Amino acid sequence: MHMADALVAPAVAGTMYVCSAAAMTYSIKKVHLEVDTKKIPVMGVMGAFVFAAQMINFTIPGTGSSGHLCGGMMLSAILGPFAGFLTMIGVLLVQCLLFADGGLLALGANIWNMAFYGCFIGGMVIWRMIMKNGMSKKKIMAASVLGCILTLQLGAFSVTLETLASGITELPFAVFAGTMQPIHLAIGLVEGLITSAVLCFIYDARPELLWMYQKKERGKLSYKGTVGALACAALAVGGLLSLAASSNPDGLEWSMEKVSGTTELSASGTIHQAAQKIQELTAFLPDYSFKGSEGAVGTSVSGIVGAVIVAALCIVICICIRNIRKKKVKWPWGKSEKQFMEFIIWMKQRQKIDGCRISILWQSS
Repeated sequence: MHMADALVAPAVAGTMYVCSAAAMTYSIKKVHLEVDTKKIPVMGVMGAFVFAAQMINFTIPGTGSSGHLCGGMMLSAILGPFAGFLTMIGVLLVQCLLFADGGLLALGANIWNMAFYGCFIGGMVIWRMIMKNGMSKKKIMAASVLGCILTLQLGAFSVTLETLASGITELPFAVFAGTMQPIHLAIGLVEGLITSAVLCFIYDARPELLWMYQKKERGKLSYKGTVGALACAALAVGGLLSLAASSNPDGLEWSMEKVSGTTELSASGTIHQAAQKIQELTAFLPDYSFKGSEGAVGTSVSGIVGAVIVAALCIVICICIRNIRKKKVKWPWGKSEKQFMEFIIWMKQRQKIDGCRISILWQSS
């Protein structure tokens, strides 16, 4: 569902940048309050996994179309909606600048369509509502399928609204929406099944990695083993399984071809040209291949390199947010951060304070 620059007018693009930036700013403020250092490597690994998974287009039988994961629902179910949203921004930013996947002018719209709905509607609303009274595999499957279907429907409809507001006459609103919604219903169903499979694996392996898990039961694997397995899966998907991706156009391109007769539209104007030149300079592996070549080696290299870069970027973002938070925190009773944390550890070891109260103390400080 990555939109190209030709599908958005500068005014619409600017509006979507503002909306996405507002959601990003709020997410950063919320992540400030989180102190779980174990989430940092998970954020990087899951960002890499989603990047790699998006390279695999799966065929939608009987349509001539294909689809790929968006990943917002999956990330929010593991990291929470705010950290998940920031991770999705990292994924889409790397795809845009280094691989020319999605337009730079349309980046704000792509973040909104692919990340906002998945994280804040799929995660904050659907996942939270279904998991509020406890977690089980059946609930995970229900939340995953329902969340992915609904959020992809919202994302697809937003694409049609953005093209309408941009005055793209080649894509009449009623016909375009009537084509986009059904195909993304099928794509959402497949994404929901894949998402539920990944989340059920984590539920068995290390359930406390899932957002809103409340029990204290340990899984079958250690924390390091689970994160390592996900990291290996990300590299395998990006480096090997990406070679088996469907060559059929994705849901957006397929819909455009059905309505306008082409999968690509042309755009003119100074702003569009400037955005294109920037992408030409930054994209060292355009379309996930070496420049001037479409070989399998380029695809594998793109999958591995991209996954590593996304993981590193997400970890750096998380560390920077934590460092900013440390500088701004004013500790109670005139004590230093080190003394405060030593006090918390001492109290927890003597079972005088639980995790919930630690979180309250941290936030109130």
